[in-house]
Amino acid sequence: MNENADQSEPDSTTAPNRSTRRRTRIRFGAAAAFFAFLAVGATVMHASEQPIQEKVAAPSGPSVLVSAPLQRDVETRLGFLGQFSAIERVELRAQVGGTLTGIHFADGAIVHKGDLLFEIDPVPYQIKLSEATAQLDSAKARLELATRELARAQTLKSTDAGTAENVEQRNAERQAAAAGVDNATAQVRDAKFDLDHCRITAPFTGRIGNHQVSVGNLVAGSRAGSSPTTLLATLVSLDPMYLDFDMSEGDYMAFMRERAKQRNNAADSVDISLSDEVKYTRQGTLNFVDNALDRSSGTIHARAIVSNSDLLLTPGGFARARLAISTPHAALLVPDAAVLQDQSEHIVLTVGSDNVVTPKPVQLGDLRDGLRVIRSGLAPTDKVIIDGLAAARPGSKVTPHAGTIAIADQG
Repeated sequence: MNENADQSEPDSTTAPNRSTRRRTRIRFGAAAAFFAFLAVGATVMHASEQPIQEKVAAPSGPSVLVSAPLQRDVETRLGFLGQFSAIERVELRAQVGGTLTGIHFADGAIVHKGDLLFEIDPVPYQIKLSEATAQLDSAKARLELATRELARAQTLKSTDAGTAENVEQRNAERQAAAAGVDNATAQVRDAKFDLDHCRITAPFTGRIGNHQVSVGNLVAGSRAGSSPTTLLATLVSLDPMYLDFDMSEGDYMAFMRERAKQRNNAADSVDISLSDEVKYTRQGTLNFVDNALDRSSGTIHARAIVSNSDLLLTPGGFARARLAISTPHAALLVPDAAVLQDQSEHIVLTVGSDNVVTPKPVQLGDLRDGLRVIRSGLAPTDKVIIDGLAAARPGSKVTPHAGTIAIADQG
C-alpha cells in the first residue's frame, strides 16, 4: 500500500524544479530569437545602405564630350544657290508660211550649226521666184532697148538730124527702164529669200527640244514677227553655260569691299557643286554683276560662266556656288551639329571650370571641310560640347570627357 502510494503521488520538491527549468528554456529561446532578429535587421540595413553609398559616389552630371575649337587658316567664302541657263536660246519659228513637209532631227538630239531641221513646201515660192526672174529678164530687155534708142537719138542730134527734146525723151525712157530692172531685181531677191527660208537650219550648235508641229500641218510665218507665227521647236546651247544666282545686299557689300582690296582675278573664281555632289568639283568665272539691287527682294543678280565639255550640265538645273572673297586668315571651327538655334540667334554650349554648361551666342560663317566656321563669340580656349548635347542643359553640371574635332573633307 505504501509503495503504491509513493509511486502515485509526486514528490512535492521535484515538481517546482521541473517548472523552473521549463521557464528557463523558454527565456533562452526568446533571447536567441531576439538576437537573430537583430542580426537579420542589421544585415538588411547594411544592404539598404549600399545603394545610398553608391548614389553618393555616382557622377554629378551626364557625360559629354568636349573639345577646344579647331583653329585653321581659311578664306572668307560666300555661298549661293544658283541655276544653270543657256548662253544662247532660240525659238525656231518659220519666216514663211506653208505646209510642213519634213522634220530632219530626232527630238532631244544635239544638232550642229547649219544642220537642216525643218522643211516647208517650196513649190509656191519656186513659182514666185520664176515669175520674178521672168520680170527681171523683161526689164533688162526694155533697158537694153532704151539704151540703144538713147544712143541713136544722141547720134542724130550730133548730125542735126535729131532734136534735143528727142534725146531727153529717150534718156527718160532709159532711166525708167533701169528703174524697172532694179525693181525686178528686188522682186527676185524677195522671192529667193522666201524660197531659202523654206529650209530652217540650226543657227548654232546645241540641243534641240521636241518638235511642236508634225509633218503635214500648215504653219504660219512672218519675216518681222509682226504677225503670229508657229513655234516649231526650241534650241539651246550647251557649252559653255551660265550659272545665275542672287546676292543679298550684305553679301554684295562684303564682296565689293574685298574685291577692291585684291588686284587679281581671284575674287572672280566660283566653285560649283552640282545637286547630287558633296564636293565642289567644277570651277567657273564670275562674268556679270547687275547694276542695281532688286527693290522687292533686296538682292542683286550675278552670273558665272561654266565649262560644260562633258555636257552634264542642263539649263534649269540647280547647283551650289561658292565665291571666295578674301585671302586665308585664322578662324575657329566646330562641328555643325554643335551649333544650336535659339530663336533668332545661334548658340554653342560650352563647359566651364566648374563643369557647368554655359551657352555662348556666336556668329556663323560657311561650312568648311564638314565644320562650321565661327566668325565671333568663341575663344580658342573654350571647351565646346561636341557630343551629348541632348543631356546637356544650360546651367546644369555635366561630367566632361576630352574629345576630338575631326575634319571630314567635303571639298
